Amino acid sequence: MNDHQQLFLRNLLAYAVQRNVALDALCRHCGIDEQTIRAGREVPVSATQLNDLWLQISYLTNDPMVGLHEGESLQLAALGVVGELVKSSQTIGEAVTHAAAFIPLVTDLFRVQVTQTAQTCSITFIPEVEAGPDLSFMQRQLADLFMAFTIHEVDGLILAKVKPMAVSLPYTAASEPEYQRVLRCSQLHHEAIYSLTFAPTFWQVPILTGNYELQSQLLKKAGKMVQDLGQRQPLRERVASYLLANAYLGIPSVEDIAANFNTSTRSLQRNLQEEGVSYQQLADSVRKTLALHYIQVGSHPIKEISYMLGYNELSAFTRAFKRWTGTSPVTYRSMS
Repeated sequence: MNDHQQLFLRNLLAYAVQRNVALDALCRHCGIDEQTIRAGREVPVSATQLNDLWLQISYLTNDPMVGLHEGESLQLAALGVVGELVKSSQTIGEAVTHAAAFIPLVTDLFRVQVTQTAQTCSITFIPEVEAGPDLSFMQRQLADLFMAFTIHEVDGLILAKVKPMAVSLPYTAASEPEYQRVLRCSQLHHEAIYSLTFAPTFWQVPILTGNYELQSQLLKKAGKMVQDLGQRQPLRERVASYLLANAYLGIPSVEDIAANFNTSTRSLQRNLQEEGVSYQQLADSVRKTLALHYIQVGSHPIKEISYMLGYNELSAFTRAFKRWTGTSPVTYRSMS
């Protein structure tokens, strides 16, 4: 487990203690060294032990929805640098995009997919592995936790209650009224995904604690941490995270990225193709994220943004922006 996963584990144990669960009994049952926990040192914990931990907390608190309820009370500090990155972002859309890129620091059971259309914006939590019986309980509790956490933590960032338009779950909720209460949504859909759907205006809501300078530092730090995770993370996500973390340097060429990842250009392109994406698509996606951010912040002229994103001519940037949003950068800024 990396430092962020250790932090997340300690927050889970702290939540159990707050619910009157005896830490010594809980650690003893799951084979976790209590003294190591109390000393603040790294605790080696297997995936099976984590699943047992969730099961025991659920049993001892008599709460089959323990993940949902912990997500309701969890704070951004539990995510370490990822939480700080969320708080320093300028808008909700930007915060969610960055959190999705760096979620591997917190858990390797899920990846986050962000989808935006003219009618809706969605956050989908996609299992990275098919959980067998030994991990299925933990996976479900974590998905519930992340959905509840996303909704409730945004409140403090914008000083308003967030309500999704719809929620999708890959199971029928045993206590639907409680899910409706915590997730603030009466539209619970039984589908094959964990997903939150919001109105399109949700994306542009400003975060009161936004801090661009701090964000730049955190992006570099988080990008380095993700790189250090090594090959456990798909190459497409590592490349996208690197591009975001080093955005202040501009969008590098595929040759420069290959050199940074200690591989040949041909190997990088082939490996990305095997994951269903090209370098150009990744770079284009990052350019779009940064373009929307720079325009919404409003501190850079359109021509400067075009140059920062690697476009030699303003007309080329304008064409790309129209492809992304259906409108020109000037019109988009006047509407923001």
